[in-house]
Amino acid sequence: MVDEVRAALEAAGAERADAVDHGALGVHVDARVPAGALRKAVEVLRGWEFLIEDVVGVDAAPEMMVVYHFNHVGGGCRVRLRVLTDRESPEVPTIQDIFPGANWHEREQHDFYGVMFAGHPDLSPLILPEDAGDLRPLRKKDKRLKSLGDVLPAFAPPEAGGEDA
Repeated sequence: MVDEVRAALEAAGAERADAVDHGALGVHVDARVPAGALRKAVEVLRGWEFLIEDVVGVDAAPEMMVVYHFNHVGGGCRVRLRVLTDRESPEVPTIQDIFPGANWHEREQHDFYGVMFAGHPDLSPLILPEDAGDLRPLRKKDKRLKSLGDVLPAFAPPEAGGEDA
């Protein structure tokens, strides 16, 4: 199933979908998906009878990352989708209409990181008080912000003059 899911995610627009060591990484498939392909990739997982586990934010530089975890209803396959978004105005499309359980997760990420989920019907505060304004308690101060490549080496920019340049 892992290879079929990986291939389906690539066909849906994932920049890459790798079969990885579940014992080491906790997932069977790790995919990087552009924001514009997120909904199509999520629809693929829905069609394969996956369930959503969570949506989490990673505050790093130069971009933020929104991470989605899915688990197959019959077990045996866990998938992580990673979406990069601009740190200054983070936005990705909502998936709450595909996976209604994402509603709460998206509202939580909006509260804590300021991620806008385009098309979400109600991003009112879930946890923070209504008068919290622009308080984003999980956003890091610039001096404490790490590079995304330092946090996740697979997202480090290619070295100048290297094989990937």
